[in-house]
Amino acid sequence: MYKRQVLTLLIAGLVAGCSTTVNRIESEPPKAVVTEKDFINLPPPAQGAIVVAVYSFEDKTGQRLPSEKLANISTAVTQGAEQYVIKALRDAGNGTWFRVVERVGLENLARERQIIRQTREEVGDETPLSPMLFAGVIVEGAIVGYDSNTLTGGVGARYLGIGPSTRYTEDVITVSMRAVSVKSGEVLTSTAVTKTVLSTSTNLGVFKFIEAGTENVELEVGNSQNEPVNHAVRLAIQTAVVEMIKEGAENGYWAFKQ
Repeated sequence: MYKRQVLTLLIAGLVAGCSTTVNRIESEPPKAVVTEKDFINLPPPAQGAIVVAVYSFEDKTGQRLPSEKLANISTAVTQGAEQYVIKALRDAGNGTWFRVVERVGLENLARERQIIRQTREEVGDETPLSPMLFAGVIVEGAIVGYDSNTLTGGVGARYLGIGPSTRYTEDVITVSMRAVSVKSGEVLTSTAVTKTVLSTSTNLGVFKFIEAGTENVELEVGNSQNEPVNHAVRLAIQTAVVEMIKEGAENGYWAFKQ
């Protein structure tokens, strides 16, 4: 009877611990991150779309992909974050806030326009090329931080050599973004956003002696749940774009349409 009560208490505590750990991912979204719905449904600008340029959005963390067993040369975060920035700017407020001009592949664009001019000259076509659209604002920034294992923990219990265990870890990504006026060079807005990256793993182990204690059997099964780092970077960039828009509206550089 006593063993049964102890086993019941261990299982209850383990289930409660596992539930808390898993729900940390499912029911506690980071407070700093805007939802996809709020990002798309952002009120449009009063003065029309702003023409912006994005040259780069680099990884300034210098962090490598975490590994407990060997040195890893892969980076912890994406090296092409400017693609997320361009998409976020184009999608903000359902595409009403920004017109993004090509600057990441500016060399290719200039070369293609030169080919068009040369071809038209050869065939005698005097139709001029339209002038390239210039930006009034440059959006710059970087992924400035990646902190691994800022929070770790777990829970587990065994009874008669049988029992499960759960572990979790938390990483933090920091994204910085600023809007710069092309006309004056002034930094109009500057914001920083943090986003957590959560991972959990659950294992069930069995360790038993058989044949009068002369042989042992050990089994272990488990699974893990890891939040994609690129997904976290994309959400942090979307939130930085929203914060940039709000800060610019508060400082009077642009306004929301009423």
